[in-house]
Amino acid sequence: MTKRILIIDDEPDIREATQLCLEIARGWEVLTAGSSAEGLQKAAIEQPDAVLLDVMMPDMDGLATFERLQANPATHNIPVILLTAKAQASDRRQFCQFAIAAVITKPYDPLTLADQIAAILEA
Repeated sequence: MTKRILIIDDEPDIREATQLCLEIARGWEVLTAGSSAEGLQKAAIEQPDAVLLDVMMPDMDGLATFERLQANPATHNIPVILLTAKAQASDRRQFCQFAIAAVITKPYDPLTLADQIAAILEA
């Protein structure tokens, strides 16, 4: 079954590389957003199967974006996977306080990213 994945990341190169990884490896439909505001709107309208969410973004960071997704009944049940370079133990403890589906550390392996996401969503 084809999945629809929304990538919310402020870095165009990361959005494009991640999109290509998922489209080529799994044939998934990938939507992208360059800001939290755009991502929140697209998540509500498009109803993706999952959101890949960057943690460090200007304006509204990933955790604030996650809280907004959770607060909206239209997006509350969409699994969110954090993509982050913040991999310290204290960061991971903070992430565990949220109902996040998983955390994938940047830089990720483009050859295994789609498989990682598929395993998370099937768990």
